[in-house]
Amino acid sequence: MKTIYVLSDSTGETAERVIRAALSQFYEEDVRVQRLFQIRSQADVRQALSIAVHDPGLVVYTLVDPHLSEAVERVAEDSGLITVDLLSPLIYNLSRYLGAPSREKPGLLHRIDTDYYRRVEAVNFTVKHDDGQETRYLHKADLVLVGVSRSSKTPLSMYLAHKGYKVANVPIVYGIAPPEELFEIDQDKIVGLLIDPKRLAEIRTSRLINMRQSPRGSYNDQQHIEEELAACRQLYRQHPDWFVLNITNRSVEEAASEIMRRMENRINSEIS
Repeated sequence: MKTIYVLSDSTGETAERVIRAALSQFYEEDVRVQRLFQIRSQADVRQALSIAVHDPGLVVYTLVDPHLSEAVERVAEDSGLITVDLLSPLIYNLSRYLGAPSREKPGLLHRIDTDYYRRVEAVNFTVKHDDGQETRYLHKADLVLVGVSRSSKTPLSMYLAHKGYKVANVPIVYGIAPPEELFEIDQDKIVGLLIDPKRLAEIRTSRLINMRQSPRGSYNDQQHIEEELAACRQLYRQHPDWFVLNITNRSVEEAASEIMRRMENRINSEIS
């Protein structure tokens, strides 16, 4: 079996994925990829390469500190190891192109990578918990949006998900009690949405027309909408821990910023 050693000042996950993508171009399957990570000093370099010397293989490294990269090359040359520097040539050419030096901070790539996967996980969660689906998992959400139909629950949920928040949304249906799970979770997570009745009637009428349905009925009748929203406000008053936000004349971005600001203030107050 052939071995490829990955030396990284962070976790080495990204470098391993690059290597495996490259390996897919070969028929050779008997290859082991071994990560040697958190390489932060000359001693770490020597210790990691001693493993590669004992059981020789290709050494691929992603070290942002040029001194550590030089140490790898020096030890590898003395030991007869073949090395591939994945990161330095890219950083060098980016620096030339951008006209700016790199920050040379280990782990930045991993943090970016981690943030990306966190957002993907948040989006997947939010899609699965849209419009009252899977209410048994509401406790796993970072935020739960509630409101009447067409009060921007889904657009807001998806926007917040792309910011890394796991969001569920639950419709408030006139005359029907909300799911019990809504009252069993941390009530500080819940955001109650409100909207001007006239504006909501316009939105619902437009939706019916787009769906080629008759625009006449209780769904977009302003009197009925006012009753819906009155019941909604009453529910919100019964739960003072909920954050109530009127989204009338607010863009999705503005409403989301209000919610995120409230979340950050809550987290900061808990820490202090």
